[in-house]
Amino acid sequence: MCGIAGSFGPDVPDPDRVRRTLALMRNRGPDAEGVWSGAVGRNNATLLHSRLSIIDLDPRANQPFVDGDKALAYNGEIYNYVELRTDLEARGHVFRTRSDTEVLHRAWCEWGLACTERFEGMWAFALVDRGAGRLVLSRDRFGEKPLYYLHRGGTIYFGSEVKLLAALSGAAPAVDAKQLRRYLVNGYKSLYKQPATFFENVREFPAGASACLREPSPVDARRYWRLSYAPRPMTREEAVVGARERLEESVRLRLRADVPLAFCLSGGVDSSALVAVAARKFDADIHAFSIVDGDERYDESENILATVDALKCRHQVIRTSTQGFLDRMSDLVAYHDAPVATISYYVHAFLSEAIAAAGYKAAISGTGADELFTGHYDHYGLWLAQMSGRVGPGAGFERLIEDWRGGYGSFVRNPVLRDPLVFLRDPGERSHIYLDRGTFNALLVEPLDEDFFEEHFVDDPLRNRMLNELFHEVVPVVLHEDDCNSMRRSVETRSPYLDRTLAEFLYTVPGEHLIRDGYAKSLLRDAVADVLPDKVRLDKRKRGFNASIDSVLDRGDPEVVDRLLADGPIFDIVRRDAFARFLDGDMTENSFSKFLFGFVSAKLFLESALASGAGVAPPRAAVAG
Repeated sequence: MCGIAGSFGPDVPDPDRVRRTLALMRNRGPDAEGVWSGAVGRNNATLLHSRLSIIDLDPRANQPFVDGDKALAYNGEIYNYVELRTDLEARGHVFRTRSDTEVLHRAWCEWGLACTERFEGMWAFALVDRGAGRLVLSRDRFGEKPLYYLHRGGTIYFGSEVKLLAALSGAAPAVDAKQLRRYLVNGYKSLYKQPATFFENVREFPAGASACLREPSPVDARRYWRLSYAPRPMTREEAVVGARERLEESVRLRLRADVPLAFCLSGGVDSSALVAVAARKFDADIHAFSIVDGDERYDESENILATVDALKCRHQVIRTSTQGFLDRMSDLVAYHDAPVATISYYVHAFLSEAIAAAGYKAAISGTGADELFTGHYDHYGLWLAQMSGRVGPGAGFERLIEDWRGGYGSFVRNPVLRDPLVFLRDPGERSHIYLDRGTFNALLVEPLDEDFFEEHFVDDPLRNRMLNELFHEVVPVVLHEDDCNSMRRSVETRSPYLDRTLAEFLYTVPGEHLIRDGYAKSLLRDAVADVLPDKVRLDKRKRGFNASIDSVLDRGDPEVVDRLLADGPIFDIVRRDAFARFLDGDMTENSFSKFLFGFVSAKLFLESALASGAGVAPPRAAVAG
């Protein structure tokens, strides 16, 4: 895990811009830094790298990694580098390091663009091939590692964070006011549905794609991988065994490191399963870190302790607090180069700080399980609609409804999803996703005219919903927030569920096997039956890192209220009088609590961006889906 930045075009960044950029990258990689520059065809290329040493800690593995006419700046981990190295050595390649960086470099030399098809891992890399006169950019399948780019003056600037583009190019991009309004009204699930970021002309390089540039523009990113739903006949036992084998192999690969690993542990089955597999299948030394909130709706202490007691592992608890919330948020938002998406990721920042303070450079996280195994409330409703046509009306389907009522259904707070037949009546119902958008639009100076839309991946409604969450609505947001929080503290995050082989297998499993006896994520629960305590494994309540807004924001403190209502650029977007009334209202509903957090986050983001020299761009037309 590292930081990368660079440029390609007529511009050669002056030494002062390079120094400023390296300084901003240092938290991403405090162990070493390097610069490479040279002519590439008719253009000039510059590569910057800051290293967080995880594999082969020796300076010989520092970057940019240069060999022959190729230079590489790479952020991530190729987990199957050991197997790839053996293959490449058999083909005559000689290695001078023990790093996955050199394996990536040699794999490019051997297979060219096709090398990414052989990688199991997470990456964003820039490779200069002077012999071919081109710059290659590539990003991993799920977008675990960030890569942004910006065109200015005929040169493309790229890097792990937006602030690096601004520093290297010498000018801060303007804030995209429409994206900010989109966030406030439609929430975080709307942010990755189109090629927009919170800054004008800044784009995120697409996940699962590579591009070969002989000139700075255009960036013709071509996908080398897509996940699709291709069900094949199998028994439920075959589905469970297949999921278990692939999950265990994914964990095994992601335990590879030359430094100790920490584990994020909530009370839910996702992170608990990973900790249990690592401990009981691979005898990993577990040091788990957990967030505990005082609100009983989010207090997971009982389940967390059940896992810790069963595994006899070291454990550290971090508790939420209202102390210094706005100051902490201001610092966090400035680092994210964006509003912090939800309160979960404000809370997650405490976790990253504790992991770093304990001396860890890498941690295991449960991101992606919901989108692969059916963990969201609407998944269950879509599954019921699907099953209604298979079991037929009557006792069989009624039993499935009763299972829902005794499980996930008893915890649903979203009013649309409280009806188990909502998708049977209307398969296209999606109002639960942009809930209360009319109320939030009424708080804006200029309402947002942009309804919900989703990409069509497959005809199966459940799998299509899951794929939208995996690639557009949920996982991209989680990965951005996790990367910012962890790299702010020089910690790498690894996500075993985001494994190509595991994902591809799960998307061949017939839909009827996904949920059983009232249990969502039933395949995951059954796959870890021999390692995870039943108290956690068979808990039907959906759990994860979370907290209530009133656990962190004291609305009864006049100083807090005054600060929220103080003059600032946010009130060019939000009506102050309307927001003041909203602030004094009931925040019991999740959507209202989310909007309040979003307002705080957006307000601090605008103040930070404008202080750094960014303007605010006028709204652009909506992009249709």
